[in-house]
Amino acid sequence: MKKDIHPTYYPDATVICACGNSWKTGSTQKEIHTEVCSACHPFFTGQMARLLDKEGQVDRFYRRLQARQDYIEEQQARASERTSPDRQISELKLSKRAVDVLEKAGIKTAGDVLNKLAEGEQAMLDIEGFGRKSLIDLKKSLRQFGYELPAAAEDIVV
Repeated sequence: MKKDIHPTYYPDATVICACGNSWKTGSTQKEIHTEVCSACHPFFTGQMARLLDKEGQVDRFYRRLQARQDYIEEQQARASERTSPDRQISELKLSKRAVDVLEKAGIKTAGDVLNKLAEGEQAMLDIEGFGRKSLIDLKKSLRQFGYELPAAAEDIVV
């Protein structure tokens, strides 16, 4: 070991905090000044919640949580609106002819269509002017909007 290159070690160095607390420790400096110690640090004093509230982190967290909840509720509302049985058949993106035929038969909403499909595909095909192509397009459109087709409305067997 080289001589005279190491600093002097003080086994009774004094540490003084800005809050006024002081204690003895070993160091290479005779006196140490610090801003925060275990007597005044919020983590050790239990005032951590107060510190967070000062900075607005808790409020910001609750705002973000509320924004997420609002987003989820909006998505659920859209989904329920999308599969509403009160949706007009004119909104189902069917051909003009198919819409006219269904309205003439008294079927005006998606709920009416689903009720008719519950009776079976043949009930839909019995409507005058409504054929297999229109039925296929109708079922495709209902599935695209998220409607659950009744079990009686199995895929068309040719």
